[in-house]
Amino acid sequence: MKTALVALGGNSLLRPGDKGTAEEQYAHMRSTCNILCDMIGDGYELVLTHGNGPQVGNILIQNELASQAVPSMPLDICVAQSQGLIGYMFQQVLSNELKKRGIKRQIFSIVTQVLVDQEDPAFDNPTKFIGPYYSKSKIDEFKNKMGWVMKETDNGMYRRVVPSPKPKRIIESPIIKELVFSGEEGYIIIAAGGGGIPVIEKEGSYVGVDGVIDKDLASAVLATNIKENFFIMLTRVDQVSLNFGQPDQKNIDSITVKEALNYLEEGHFPPGSMGPKIKASLHFLKRGGKKVLITSSEKLSSALEGENGTYIHP
Repeated sequence: MKTALVALGGNSLLRPGDKGTAEEQYAHMRSTCNILCDMIGDGYELVLTHGNGPQVGNILIQNELASQAVPSMPLDICVAQSQGLIGYMFQQVLSNELKKRGIKRQIFSIVTQVLVDQEDPAFDNPTKFIGPYYSKSKIDEFKNKMGWVMKETDNGMYRRVVPSPKPKRIIESPIIKELVFSGEEGYIIIAAGGGGIPVIEKEGSYVGVDGVIDKDLASAVLATNIKENFFIMLTRVDQVSLNFGQPDQKNIDSITVKEALNYLEEGHFPPGSMGPKIKASLHFLKRGGKKVLITSSEKLSSALEGENGTYIHP
């Protein structure tokens, strides 16, 4: 039985320049699902995770514009909404593409909560940009009216920032593990969308909090929780590189945890690009994972044959 957890990049549904229509998102989803169907057709049972940046940003805009007519929803509920939105598209499109190939699978989207520490220092230092851009004149309005923390971006505009706490445990991981490793062929699980819904434990109960969890790290925690051995991250580049974008750029075919850590400390993998994926890889491999593959969706098939992508091993 071949299994893998596949973390899909943010461009699987929306890409730069898109308006964000349902038609655009369905078109990109069909392209993504065709690639996943090749893997499923080769005998893999999959857990799929995904980003939600554009979608949850749009939900926040809808909240803001409709706030005079209906109550705005807090961020944790908006993340849950985005999981349902993307999960629905995923289930429908992937099911349709598999049927065309004569492949029978049951596909489940699981609204996923992720436990975080209420004492996480990230709550005192919000850093994750979300939602639309605003001019400086809007800052006080949102600070006073909504209680938002606003920070300046590189282009001189302002955006809301929220905490990005570290994920500790995926609440729904037991049922995900049971479905994937049931021994029966046919289950595909969609979970931890957008990094999952951050919740804290308070007086024995789970309580949602404002925050955005790093998608790749949450995916690594999920893979660890369900004892998955193979973790795949799909991104915009075919391989991990040293000196990325420089004349002496060097693509990497395979590295160990020790080598990846050394390169990370040397600054080859910046926080805004490959850094989070390398950190997620290290988290997974240091906790019993067997291998990580980082590549683009277009090169996934050849990467699984060892002809592309970057593999990271313990």
